[in-house]
Amino acid sequence: MSSIRETMNIGALRQRQQMHRRQVRYFAMAWTGITLLLGAATFIAVYAATGALAAELPTGSSILPPPAAENGVVVAQITATPFPTFPPPDQAQPTQEPPPPIVITATPSVLPTVAPIRDLDFDLGIAVQKNADPNVYGLWVAMARDQLRLNWVKSQVVWRDTEKVKGQIDWSDLDTSLTLLSDAGVKVLLSITKAPDWARDPGARIVADVNDGPPANPQDYADFLSALLRRYPGKIHAIEVWNEINIDREWTTNPPAINAQRYVQLLQVAYSTIKSIDPNIIVISAGLAPTGANIPGAVTDDFVYMDQLIAAGLLNTVDCVGAHHNGLNVPPNQDWNNLPERNPPARFRGPWSNPHHSWAFKSTLEGYANRIRAAGSDKKLCVTEFGWPSVEDLQGRGQLRDGFGFAADNTLQDQANFTVQAIELMQQWGFVRLAMIWNLNYGAQAGWNIGGAVGDNVPWSILGPDFQPRPVWQRIVDLDFRSRPRREQ
Repeated sequence: MSSIRETMNIGALRQRQQMHRRQVRYFAMAWTGITLLLGAATFIAVYAATGALAAELPTGSSILPPPAAENGVVVAQITATPFPTFPPPDQAQPTQEPPPPIVITATPSVLPTVAPIRDLDFDLGIAVQKNADPNVYGLWVAMARDQLRLNWVKSQVVWRDTEKVKGQIDWSDLDTSLTLLSDAGVKVLLSITKAPDWARDPGARIVADVNDGPPANPQDYADFLSALLRRYPGKIHAIEVWNEINIDREWTTNPPAINAQRYVQLLQVAYSTIKSIDPNIIVISAGLAPTGANIPGAVTDDFVYMDQLIAAGLLNTVDCVGAHHNGLNVPPNQDWNNLPERNPPARFRGPWSNPHHSWAFKSTLEGYANRIRAAGSDKKLCVTEFGWPSVEDLQGRGQLRDGFGFAADNTLQDQANFTVQAIELMQQWGFVRLAMIWNLNYGAQAGWNIGGAVGDNVPWSILGPDFQPRPVWQRIVDLDFRSRPRREQ
């Protein structure tokens, strides 16, 4: 009886094993088919991100070259002003080879479990340019969340393009982007800037992307913020109020004045409006343009202007102090006044021939933090733009404009090393709360063409030509900020 039972058990076991093998084979065949379908879908979506869709590109950030010598001193002037307008679809577009498919590994949406306002641990995100096609924008969101493993995405909202007529707001782009980001469980930082013509100072010089400026009446800005937050409740987690307010390209007024008190007044109205609707939103002051120039009505040294902002009450009406530094050819761990020569020597000589803090990531951010501490505040920095450019893989795709030669000094490995070093420094310092890498996809949506003003931002993109991730990509993946536990404070 025992031997019969053992024989029956062995036969049943063999039948189960054979069945299991068939199930594994069927699963493998099904999974292979699904993978091929996903790959094909991704191929189509990525390919659609270039070519005719370039006409859908937004405004965003760019870098101004250092100004001409002023009394024998040349200073750095790094800005985050709007992207140029791309040619319409019927004009020539960059020729693109069909890109290889990028397989996106889907993961379940994970909604933030700690309210951003109470989460003071350092966190990392990336600037993502908008695209009106939900399929293409969804691809960028999946890259930021699932591949790069980041918690935050930054996007700029150009008020003048969104509310061209007072009270008539075009929500189409935000309906696309904020819905997809919310569904993905990604936290959102919006930089809201550039007043519409109807809201500007009477008589102010108005040239889009050259002389943008604030509203004559801060309440108009508050009304726009109110409409925005009420339309998208719970989908916005931080707001940067304006952009690089120490240069007239972003702050042209009548009469011309780079006025800290006027900005703080705008910030106060914005802060009150935001907090009255959603107190969990982090309010961030405008990141300054690192620059050593002092030209009345046109540009103010960022350290000088930070002192003026603090004196005007900035720290009493903000959750986080905004900062920008789009690194040039200076490593992030080096001080401006003790800068060793690069090996091989840098071709762009500004940081060595005309030393100033604005060339150096470390010196600039430490300078801001020291001023905040000296004022008796424990407010942290939110670095809403940082990164290092490289043109190593962009040969034959246009010519860098004058003043942008620093991008040719950095290899792709430099870009990777400098970016990770900067992230490690910000974590060690303890005075940085949030940092946004510049940028994910500007190169892809611009066809990786660095020629002219259109291509100024392409060298900073971490997605390289033909949709090949640059070395910095994997370094960010390895940090895996999305899996890090968040502490409520």
